[in-house]
Amino acid sequence: MSSRTAIPRNRATTEGDVTGQAAQPTSKVTAPQRLRQRRGVNREGLEAGRRSTRTILWILLAAAMVLYGFPFLYLLFTSFKTPIDTIAVPPTILPTEWTLENYANALGRSGVLASFINSVQTAIISTLLSLVLAIPAAYGITRYKTPSGRVFIMAALVTRMVPPVAIGIPLASMMSSVGLADTPIALSIAHTTISLPLSIWLMSSFFEAVPRDLEEAATVDGCSRLGALWRVVIPVVSGGIAVTAIFAFLASWNEFLFALLMTAIRSQTTPVVIANFQTQFGLDWGSMTALAAVYSIPVILLTLLLQRKIVAGMTLGAVKG
Repeated sequence: MSSRTAIPRNRATTEGDVTGQAAQPTSKVTAPQRLRQRRGVNREGLEAGRRSTRTILWILLAAAMVLYGFPFLYLLFTSFKTPIDTIAVPPTILPTEWTLENYANALGRSGVLASFINSVQTAIISTLLSLVLAIPAAYGITRYKTPSGRVFIMAALVTRMVPPVAIGIPLASMMSSVGLADTPIALSIAHTTISLPLSIWLMSSFFEAVPRDLEEAATVDGCSRLGALWRVVIPVVSGGIAVTAIFAFLASWNEFLFALLMTAIRSQTTPVVIANFQTQFGLDWGSMTALAAVYSIPVILLTLLLQRKIVAGMTLGAVKG
């Protein structure tokens, strides 16, 4: 009897062991599943965080576009308003009556066409002077890396922080003493003092992104240092040169203080002419906004034409090394 009762006990034990052994694989399978579930939850949380971040960035971008674009749009809409709408209180964004009278009055005034020509001449000369001086200066600073070069570029940045009014009056006196008063050349030189420090700093960053191996290969092929700069380095940084040229051109195109101090009649630029649009009742807002809108067209077209070069210049150092 004892042996008969022992056999079922052993069977029960064996069945229990089998049951335990069968339960073990089940526990091993559920653990990875739980881990996968946790990872899935984490991924969903990360995706939700990324979506919220993108949403916030788009909202900030839209807000920036409104802040920067609304003044220009308001100027553009004002240029199509009637004289009564321009001084209406409260002001309206859209004109109640669309008209081209402001453009006819602005472009028909004497001296406007001459001011456009003076602005173009001054901006082109100033941009060329800035590039001619900034390219060799930045190349020498980045390639030779002397202590004096570092001091020079820091001094250039410090001079950029000097208020233009601090050097405007001395420059006007100097140009008058050498017989260059009221000339585009004098104004171009004055504008170069504004754009040159920034041009040197920008070109230095672009030259830093160019590997030295390219110049060494050019010198092995028989090029001099100047030849390697002209034939190899400058084509590589052409996008950076376009970016620098845009900034230099804009600095001269939009400048007002030096043009006000150093020009009288012959070389007045358009910003000074716009500021002189006055009537017996006050400022002629319609003509001012119309001429300002027309004055913006060359810069917009230049930026669109050089868009690829600008993008290439902005991303020049992104793959350095």
